[in-house]
Amino acid sequence: MQLRIRSIAYLAEAIHGFELVDPRGRDLPRFAAGAHIDLRAGGFLRQYSLYNDAAERRRYCIAVLHEAESRGASRHLHEAARVGDLAEVSLPRNNFPLAAAAEQHLLIAGGIGIAPIMPMIAELQRRHADFQLHYCTRSPERTAFRDALAPLAGDGRVRFHHDGGDPTRGLDIAAALGDPRPGMHLYYCGPPPLMAAASEAAAAWPPGTVHYEYFTAASSEVVEDDRPFRVRLVRAGVEYEVPAGETIIDVLRRRGVAVRTSCELGYCGACLTPYLAGEPDHRDQVLDENGRRRYVLICCARSKTPVLELDL
Repeated sequence: MQLRIRSIAYLAEAIHGFELVDPRGRDLPRFAAGAHIDLRAGGFLRQYSLYNDAAERRRYCIAVLHEAESRGASRHLHEAARVGDLAEVSLPRNNFPLAAAAEQHLLIAGGIGIAPIMPMIAELQRRHADFQLHYCTRSPERTAFRDALAPLAGDGRVRFHHDGGDPTRGLDIAAALGDPRPGMHLYYCGPPPLMAAASEAAAAWPPGTVHYEYFTAASSEVVEDDRPFRVRLVRAGVEYEVPAGETIIDVLRRRGVAVRTSCELGYCGACLTPYLAGEPDHRDQVLDENGRRRYVLICCARSKTPVLELDL
């Protein structure tokens, strides 16, 4: 879709909100809480969670952090994008939905990870559902939606945690997740240290009760351990070498093989591909155990065996 930037808002220090609308004022495709869109900015395609209420039909709102080491997209949006500009935007996709069966919802957001949590809160309020949010930031000045969440903080449903840059002064994630109650589901989104701590603390939670979304590559990715392997496209009858430091997608593109991609970081699922033989080295944040028996995300996965056969 070609959507117009109708407004740009200051949400917090280094965080701007961008409101996207149809140029003709038409309704936009529906989305559910936790969804994200792809947006092309400055030649880069990036994923941004929608932070507005999913009940709204006339706008998509995204929060963009001005990252110091931006590869281009966030810097372009903060420094070059203007109200009235057109932006290329995908249909919404959702890898981070609310669980319909949950009786209680525990939400943990770190920094810009609050974006997908905001429409969840709106939906949970509509349902009169039981929820609590722990919102972790460096300081009040870097806390987006602080004023909007203040009434819920007064009710005890939201707790702000400001660590001043020292995680030991912030939320004790292990303690917060140490005793899951029956019917409780956990949702978390934030920077890699928070994601790693929450993953470890929630390891003993019942299967199916833990939900998360990464907005950057997982910090556990260890590229120095990459080894070359061969990828075999069974239907095409060809086989290619995948060197260390390159992805399957890099190799296929160089050979002229059309592949569908989006984030290329292992958390959107656009490049999901069935595999037929070999043992993938899965490095995505999307597939569960069952999915990993049949599929692989070729943007980030490698192979533990000398050859990985794909159904391509």
